[in-house]
Amino acid sequence: VNFAHMLFFRHTGLYMLTHIYCVNEVTLLEPCGAVEVNQAVEAAKSAFGHWSKLSGMERARIMIEAAHIIESRREEIAEMEVVNNGKSITEARLDVDSARLCIEYYAGMACTLAGQHVQLPGGSFAYTRREPLGVCVGIGAWNYPFQIAAWKSAPALACGNSMVFKPSPVTPVTAVLLAELYTQAGAPEGLFNVVQGSQETGSLLCHHPDVAKVSFTGSVPTGKKIMEMASKGVKPVTLELGGKSPLLIFKDCDVENAVKGALMANFLSQGQVCSNATRVFVQRDILPEFMEEVVRRTQAIEIGDPLLESTRMGALVSQPHLERVLSFVDQAKKEGATVLCGGEPFIPSDPKLRGGYYMTPCVLGNCTDEMTCVKEEIFGPVMSVLSFESEEEVLRRANDTSLGLAAGVFTSDVRRAHRVVEHLKAGSCFINNYNITPVEVPFGGFKMSGIGRENGQVTIEYYSQLKTVFVEMGDVDSLF
Repeated sequence: VNFAHMLFFRHTGLYMLTHIYCVNEVTLLEPCGAVEVNQAVEAAKSAFGHWSKLSGMERARIMIEAAHIIESRREEIAEMEVVNNGKSITEARLDVDSARLCIEYYAGMACTLAGQHVQLPGGSFAYTRREPLGVCVGIGAWNYPFQIAAWKSAPALACGNSMVFKPSPVTPVTAVLLAELYTQAGAPEGLFNVVQGSQETGSLLCHHPDVAKVSFTGSVPTGKKIMEMASKGVKPVTLELGGKSPLLIFKDCDVENAVKGALMANFLSQGQVCSNATRVFVQRDILPEFMEEVVRRTQAIEIGDPLLESTRMGALVSQPHLERVLSFVDQAKKEGATVLCGGEPFIPSDPKLRGGYYMTPCVLGNCTDEMTCVKEEIFGPVMSVLSFESEEEVLRRANDTSLGLAAGVFTSDVRRAHRVVEHLKAGSCFINNYNITPVEVPFGGFKMSGIGRENGQVTIEYYSQLKTVFVEMGDVDSLF
């Protein structure tokens, strides 16, 4: 349940798109197994045959139409995402906008796919062709269900592929809406298929002989398993995995902006964001000023009904996840951290919301690098604040992790900003801002935070393959 007075999802294990029953606000999703996965892949394979032969301009027209439909149904989709996930309507609208912009961006890229001509001796030449892969699989996470479905499908479709998409079983609804919108825009039947399910369904997709590529967003342990399964068929993978990102705040920064950046780095989507900078390193000289302001603003965050315009923090995604996040706060206290605010279950005043999975956003002080809250990904609204003295020291501590999804720095010294970013071991870095994800810019991690990129021009390379053609214009110069 995402929040109490809205839609309840009762999970039965595995799910199939074509059997959704709504009875008294209870949604039941039927199991999806090998038969349904085969049907979905076969439909996507059939659609690929037609779609891959269209010109880039023809594919772009359909994608642009899909973007226009998303824009016209923005509020409807955003409200459904609130029901699906529990985040505030304000954030849900931004997620819908990001999905639309991503589809528009790759519609533009579809017309630019081209190869290279290479002149060879004697009038011979070679050229390259950028070709689609075939049926791609996208496996989404529950924190940005609609947006992730668009981020994975848009570059795949632009390159001429088809996609079978499996949303998280915790948030199964809005990916189905995206499939409906693509079909309404004129996409061939089966081009973007949605299959519902959990681990077994994901395994069936990864092992399927007709699947050419897998793109996954989620945890590191699951990403490792998907990489292993895909390796059986030597299939390329894109993995966008977890993070424990650092935010470095130097004493010469604009403190007000740094506080706002730290809040953006920790409390978007109830803190359920893989790129969140939950390790906030503050130079000791400004620590008291920073702490006072960050606590004041955290305490002022409006929690409650996600459909209200005034709400800035909705419900966490599930009861087990809420309990897990709260357990990290308890462990932090045992290890010596100080709870400066929040970190408790929250019961809204509205009686219809009292069964929802709410908590107060938490700021932890007196943290050290060895604490569990500093080392492990919490994936909830918990900010750990640490102090530092020198640039060299904080860079060493910031990079002391097996993850490397994102990092940020706040400083007014331009030279320091670029010097620090150069030494941060992370795939997506921010200077004087945080958690900004324009679709024109690649997003992805270093180290165990993943492989490949999403968004930006480079992602075309992850959804296509290069064919080289040699053309001999003379006689064969044979050694035999």
